[in-house]
Amino acid sequence: MAGNYTLVTDPHPIFGRLTLESIPYSDPVVMPVMIVSMLLGLGLVGFLTYKKLWGWLWRDWLTSVDHKKIGIMYIIVALVMLVRGFSDALMMTSHQALAISQTFEGAGYLPPEHYDQVFTAHGVIMIFFVATPIMLGLMNVAVPLQIGARDVAFPFLNSLSFWLFMSGVILVMLSLFIGEFAATGWLAYVPLSGLDLSPWVGVDYWIWGLQISGIGSTISAVNFIATILKMRAPGMTLWKMPIFTWTALCANAIAVMIFPILTVAITLLTFDRYLGTHFFTVDSGGNQMMWVNLVWAWGHPEVYFLLLPALGALAEVVATFSRKRLFSYNAMVWATIGILVLSFIVWLHHFFTMGSGASVNSFFGIMTMLIAIPTGVKLFNYIFTMYRGRVEFSAAMWWVVAFLTTFTIGGMTGVMLAIPSNDYVLHNSMFLVAHFHNTIVGGAVFGYFAGITYWYPKAMGYKLNEKLGKLACALWVGGFYLAWMPKYFAGLDGMTRRLNYIANEALAPLLYISFFGALVILAGIAVQLYSFYDAYRNRNEPEYNDATGDAWNGRTLEWSISSPPPHYNFATIPNVEKLDGYFYLKQEGKFTQPEEYTRIHMPKNTWAGVVIAGFATVFGFAMIWYIWWLAIVSFVGMIASFIIYNFQRDKDYYVELDEIHADEEKYWHAYALTNNNHPDAKNEGSGPAVSGKELADDAQDDNQTGRKANQREIEARKRDDDMLS
Repeated sequence: MAGNYTLVTDPHPIFGRLTLESIPYSDPVVMPVMIVSMLLGLGLVGFLTYKKLWGWLWRDWLTSVDHKKIGIMYIIVALVMLVRGFSDALMMTSHQALAISQTFEGAGYLPPEHYDQVFTAHGVIMIFFVATPIMLGLMNVAVPLQIGARDVAFPFLNSLSFWLFMSGVILVMLSLFIGEFAATGWLAYVPLSGLDLSPWVGVDYWIWGLQISGIGSTISAVNFIATILKMRAPGMTLWKMPIFTWTALCANAIAVMIFPILTVAITLLTFDRYLGTHFFTVDSGGNQMMWVNLVWAWGHPEVYFLLLPALGALAEVVATFSRKRLFSYNAMVWATIGILVLSFIVWLHHFFTMGSGASVNSFFGIMTMLIAIPTGVKLFNYIFTMYRGRVEFSAAMWWVVAFLTTFTIGGMTGVMLAIPSNDYVLHNSMFLVAHFHNTIVGGAVFGYFAGITYWYPKAMGYKLNEKLGKLACALWVGGFYLAWMPKYFAGLDGMTRRLNYIANEALAPLLYISFFGALVILAGIAVQLYSFYDAYRNRNEPEYNDATGDAWNGRTLEWSISSPPPHYNFATIPNVEKLDGYFYLKQEGKFTQPEEYTRIHMPKNTWAGVVIAGFATVFGFAMIWYIWWLAIVSFVGMIASFIIYNFQRDKDYYVELDEIHADEEKYWHAYALTNNNHPDAKNEGSGPAVSGKELADDAQDDNQTGRKANQREIEARKRDDDMLS
């Protein structure tokens, strides 16, 4: 850790700054974690070797360009990083509960330099390596299916994006065991992140971890924009796209504009640290405020980059489990576009206290309040969709309700902080920290959990346990309120941010409650992780299995194919005539098995993504430790791998008709059995009957004509339009 090393000013020609002292072998917190991690890693390697799974893992997953598998891998890694990031949060809140003046001798148990690194790592991990990959995972699973596409526009780039993200994950995790992580806060404010005040490797881990993963995020954003704009099914105009796809489009439009800003800012900081430039050094002609402007010109649109897809996922859940179309689709789309535009003109509210002047502060304060309007439109649309609907409070809907309450509090406190005079008092307090946890966790993360619960059967072929899902939600929400509501009051009582020592003993009860809330959230995470195991263990049970692919009587195209979908997604590309195209196909009796199929052209799996990212990881590590020869070799390896891949000719193949027929016959047979339309249904048992029952209730009330369901839809549309007007 910082303070316990010998700074190497003259790097070794082979090992650079890397020495045995770089491993914190004397740290009582890090070493046990390191030993346990190594044992778990060896155990995993031994298990894969014993089961002879390395070949399967390489062929089917690591080299896959299937967007669904890539999405699953994103979410798995995000959940692993959630455990790491929450462990940091638990250390901070427990340390603060013990670091109160005159209580437990006021020392806590983390040394100041260690606490600062934990503080930084928590923010970096939760934003870049938990929230972002969950969002990208849901996009990969759902978006191509929602628009009737067989894959993303650039399958290889999709694989490369994931593995560049993994490169950032590896570097951040390595910093725990070799060297240190940044002790600067998650946005590495200068001059603290400069070479004079942070001379060792912590900030360099921050730089290369974020830079490499950020390039992956940019590539992914370009890929999804191209996919949505160019690969929609015939008949699916922009105004027939599902709301989740709309929010994904707008979020990725934000990403392609903001991540280059972050890339430039980090590059300039890299030049300052590695080449001796002075972009951010005031006494040498630089400007510290340039860093703050650049990083927040990226940072606040990033909030909406994370939030918009969560809002889209919530819309899909609400419409499906309210058994009616989404209230005022057009208003939802325009609200999404409004958030996209306004997100770029609110960044300066992050430094109201830095003396920008009354006119500038007033403008950005008004813009910050204004962006609450389209956000509020979305919340009211969810409520009006549920109004007079046949709402089923499934586990996914529990997350919707949790979002509505928690995010509303975050939004209201955000409007309070949008007033510059208020922000001047509250900006450096725990009130602000509680606010952005309300919006990021209570908003984006709760929305993603709703999306995971909703699309889990589509990705995996079986459902999560509803009772466990509801219990996890209850623990998360209860723990969240216990953890963060006291922080609002602590902030109002004068508790500032980033404290590793609390001098005011009157804050003790609030900090104890907050720590207890964190333990309740930990229980919620444990239940969530157990629910994945429980679902896998019982995946063949009727109440878990999703044989028809339509687990919830869904409305959009992803529910019109088997679960999990075949690697080519659609045997025949659907033709979309209306919004909620699949719902109306069922309702009008047009959802039938195609009479004929044709061969399908698909990309082959490739080694290139994982190999290029592997070289990028080595390159980042070498740059962190000033191992120049290794940096050169790995950089050449990256370029050579990319060139070799581009000269390969054998990159695609055709899915033959016999494979397509086998997959489709299996799917349609299961669909017919479940919906009691098959002559063998009486002999086969009920199967996973939930989807069939709901389909009968919602789309075929009047025998099989759908007249009543159609009339309900017309009446609901009229009520919604009257309410909006």
